[in-house]
Amino acid sequence: MRILLISDVHANLEALEAVLAAAPAHIAVWNLGDLVGYGASPNEVVERLIPLQNVAVRGNHDKAASGITDLSDFNPIAAAALVWTRNQLIATSRLALRQLARGPVLPSEGVACAHGSPLDEDHYIHSRREAWHPLAESPARITFFGHTHIQGGYQLEEQHCTSLKPNYHGGVEREVVTLALDSSHRYLLNPGSVGQPRDNDWRAAFALFDLSSMQLEWHRIPYNVELAQRRIREAGLPERLAARLASGR
Repeated sequence: MRILLISDVHANLEALEAVLAAAPAHIAVWNLGDLVGYGASPNEVVERLIPLQNVAVRGNHDKAASGITDLSDFNPIAAAALVWTRNQLIATSRLALRQLARGPVLPSEGVACAHGSPLDEDHYIHSRREAWHPLAESPARITFFGHTHIQGGYQLEEQHCTSLKPNYHGGVEREVVTLALDSSHRYLLNPGSVGQPRDNDWRAAFALFDLSSMQLEWHRIPYNVELAQRRIREAGLPERLAARLASGR
């Protein structure tokens, strides 16, 4: 019973299509939010994902793009991209984003999905210090989250919090790292960003979770970065949004 975990697609259609093509066989798709923002294909991404996802939570960009929240918490580049996205969204895409669930949601016993912290959907978890309370107080033993665009996570064993990070060789090839989950530990696990990684690896990130064996696979795959960059530039979006895709920052 394998689940495809994706997060932070950010309107990057090229990365999303590469992930969907490369993902091993799975029975469900769990989406951890931020379908739109930054990238140049918001409607295409929404239309591609909505029929596929079995579980989906909203991200902060989804809320802002669909009008649930304003742009006051976003930096100027992110805000400019969101203004553009708002103007591009067709009615069905906007409604689909507005209907995404507030996290956390619990799709399986002992498992939760959130965008940011399971205690606050908009809070980032960047460190063991920030992870400790969400690990201890999450409604589930295993919580999948996104928001940081950084693949990895944290585990809590008794009162000790440990960082988890896949160790890749880097380069341009596909890579997979497997993590066996311990039934006595609590976990916060991030599949990474499909469309805008920020861990110095440009390759699209996703994860596969096996409910039966309790194993997680972190994946990195190459995709057509140049086409995604060209779409951003042709849309007139900030150059930084195109340039960062090549460096994974």
